[in-house]
Amino acid sequence: MKKSYLILISIVVLIILVLFIRFFIGGSEDSWIKDKRGVWIKHGVPSDIPYYVLIQQKIVDEAIKLYEDKKSRGTEFNSQCLGIVDNYAIDIVHIPRIAEDDLVENQCEDYRSGQVSNFIELDKDGDVVKIKD
Repeated sequence: MKKSYLILISIVVLIILVLFIRFFIGGSEDSWIKDKRGVWIKHGVPSDIPYYVLIQQKIVDEAIKLYEDKKSRGTEFNSQCLGIVDNYAIDIVHIPRIAEDDLVENQCEDYRSGQVSNFIELDKDGDVVKIKD
């Protein structure tokens, strides 16, 4: 009887320890995380949207508007700079990436000179490839 009681107590303690680690040390499941592209995405069901997420969403929306504007004017997209939105250089790159995408002359001048320190890369369809902030 005593041995089974100790085993039961040990299992209960282990379960409590695992739950403590998961919920108090592991952090919330309901948060915002960056995906492999650098885009903030929901993880779980967060109660609110942090300011930094709203800012990134606004800048991405503006970058896509810039892309749509250039597209409506007949721009043929290649590896090139589309322009600047806030402190972000907006560049077009190939998927899959090719050597031309990494040429300095295809990057925005303001990014090369250090006037802006962030960039958003879009593909030829206007989808976000990468965000560096």
